[in-house]
Amino acid sequence: MTGYCAIDFGTTNSAVALPGRGATRIAEIEPGYRTIPTAIFYHEENNSRSFGRPAIAAYVDGHDGRLMRSIKSILGSDLMERETEVGPGVCVRYLDVVIGFLRHLKTVAEAQHGSPLEQVVLGRPVFFVDDDPVRDARAQTALELAAHSVGFSNVVFQYEPIAAALDFEATVTSEQLVLVVDIGGGTSDFCLVRVGPQHRRRIDRRNDILANHGVHTAGTDFDRRVELASILQELGYKAQGPDGREVPSATYFDLATWHLINTVYTPARVSDMRLMRYFYADETYHRRLMKVVTERLGHELVARAEAAKIAVAAGGETTIDLGCIEPGLSRAFDEQALVISVEEEVSRIVAAARETVRLSGISAERVNALYFTGGSTGLRFLSDKLGSYFPEARLVRGDRFASVASGLGIHASRLYDVCAE
Repeated sequence: MTGYCAIDFGTTNSAVALPGRGATRIAEIEPGYRTIPTAIFYHEENNSRSFGRPAIAAYVDGHDGRLMRSIKSILGSDLMERETEVGPGVCVRYLDVVIGFLRHLKTVAEAQHGSPLEQVVLGRPVFFVDDDPVRDARAQTALELAAHSVGFSNVVFQYEPIAAALDFEATVTSEQLVLVVDIGGGTSDFCLVRVGPQHRRRIDRRNDILANHGVHTAGTDFDRRVELASILQELGYKAQGPDGREVPSATYFDLATWHLINTVYTPARVSDMRLMRYFYADETYHRRLMKVVTERLGHELVARAEAAKIAVAAGGETTIDLGCIEPGLSRAFDEQALVISVEEEVSRIVAAARETVRLSGISAERVNALYFTGGSTGLRFLSDKLGSYFPEARLVRGDRFASVASGLGIHASRLYDVCAE
């Protein structure tokens, strides 16, 4: 079998499709799992790295080191060529973090494939960066450089929602117009595509793409809003000072953003925060904030916000245990609070979906199906709201975590198998 693979490099989770007998297959990238959390843990004691679930476990278990998540968010940002400290006196470029994770995916995939993989189809969001074509192009160039750096000689990109459309197309028996809704960890992407049996063997599907659009708003933004609306209010977010003015909020926003959390722990910022004690009318909030900062609990709080979102999305309400900050401290959280906290983000996502169809010149009533993929489409209220704008469309739920990888694999097999013939 030819040496190619397809990689869905996601903000939250990643997956790899490999050549199989007659069809591509999703690699078991970790024992028992077809996806891997997009995470790296740098161990201080021996200068080694863990990836995926072991990386998160090392952090949760309290190992000394640095956890890096949401590393896809680095692409297109000013951080790409900057260095970050991952241990005492040890610094790495942010782009090298991306390279290290891709190299791990390639190594594991090659072990399963049994031979070198030199060609790759990489998924990419419709926009890495909203409303900035220059930075968006820079993001793809950086990801291509990373792929070449780990040994891929031939790199092809495919839009993630188009890949999901290819996965959906394998299930239909007639021509349809499908709006792919791909809401992952970092981006919400939409693509209106003409699919059907007569289109499947085409490698170039540009004429079947009626419109695509996207926004850089998705699951990690939901987690951020949940944390700000619940957990961080217990640390003084939106609290008042003795003069009645709201305390500065920059620290709280950074604490709720995965790739910025560690910037809060620098000695200079910690010193500044200590001096902010008298900014608070209730010094309990400042004490809790300093506990989180000095014990480096930022990532733990983001994880608890994400867990609360998932628990509420599954139905009912939950209690967020904040005993790690203060014994007995907790915060109730329910669906109404979730809906309110992410209202702005949901409005942006719905607007992007409607704009996609408007750009196509097709009326909303002509859309036959909405195909949902990506982890954040598990939020039923979000998918129901999107569906309400397309009255004739069936709501079809794909594999939230593997549809894009499967579609990328379909594209890779058509591209590279044909090239090999």
